[in-house]
Amino acid sequence: MGTHRASSRVSVRGFNGTAKAFAAAGLASALAAGGIATPAQADEVDDLIKQMSEISDEATSKAEEVKAIEDDIAKGEREVKSLKKVADDARRDARKAADAQDGAQGEVDNRARVQYRKLSNDANVNALESANPQEAIDRAAYLGSLSRSAQRTLDESQRLNQRAAQRATDANIAVAVANYRQSELEGKRKKLERERRDLDDKVKDVEKRVDAFTPEQRSRWEAKNGPVSLNVPPSASANGVVGSALSKIGSPYGWGAAGPGQFDCSGLMYWAYQQNGKSIPRTSSAQLAGGTPVSMSELQPGDIIGYYPGVTHVGMYVGNGQVVHAADYGIPVQVVPLNSMPVQGAVRY
Repeated sequence: MGTHRASSRVSVRGFNGTAKAFAAAGLASALAAGGIATPAQADEVDDLIKQMSEISDEATSKAEEVKAIEDDIAKGEREVKSLKKVADDARRDARKAADAQDGAQGEVDNRARVQYRKLSNDANVNALESANPQEAIDRAAYLGSLSRSAQRTLDESQRLNQRAAQRATDANIAVAVANYRQSELEGKRKKLERERRDLDDKVKDVEKRVDAFTPEQRSRWEAKNGPVSLNVPPSASANGVVGSALSKIGSPYGWGAAGPGQFDCSGLMYWAYQQNGKSIPRTSSAQLAGGTPVSMSELQPGDIIGYYPGVTHVGMYVGNGQVVHAADYGIPVQVVPLNSMPVQGAVRY
């Protein structure tokens, strides 16, 4: 559809709460409530489909926004968790360093007391107390050795003290950043709830109107992108992701759904790649931004094509100028010509 922006599953209250009773009441009553006249001529049906596409565009754009917020929240939660771990590790290192520093300082103090009590640091006094010159030399060497050992212990004590202080600072910084990120997440969660409520209203409106279509109008709605019979070489179907996507032809559209029973546009791409052990972004715009760009003349089966300004819709190229995609509510997964919608680019994963 015009601005498919959903991808992967989104928990939106009321997505499946469509009032099916509108179908029995007929299109006239449903459209009258929305200010759209009941079509009587073919051109009026075309106008209706155009208007319905615009209404659906708004819903799918909102769904895209909801997905983006959900992704931001998930990313933020992982970051907060990581920061808290950094803070815990830093606190533990700080405690270890402080304990080691206390032990090193105790050793320095003990060495100082021993030297003070038993040995003289004055070379002349040491020489006078010695029985012979060699003993004086030995005593001086021993004193020097003790002094150097004590200095090394003191240096290590200072290093440990500095590490303890640094790790304590690291812990404080990590905690501060985590708290800031946590407050950001709370704001995003509140925004998410508001956007979900808005999305619920738009989705219910679209479902109500589409479910009220007559069989003829439903047929025109499903054919708005010019679906065609699949006609691609066997080698294309043999491609893992292509085979997965084609296996879902006829599956119903689902707002924010990524299979296995329902799909939206990018949800179908996400699911097909996932079945083949590959992870791609969830949203349509992110999918086109995340792959390696390819020219339209170099397309290969499995490439993802982005449509409409802002890349609000995606489909998978399956060969012979055809793409498989999940178009819109009330339209099953189908194959359509490559240029049935305004192309914005293509990527390969």
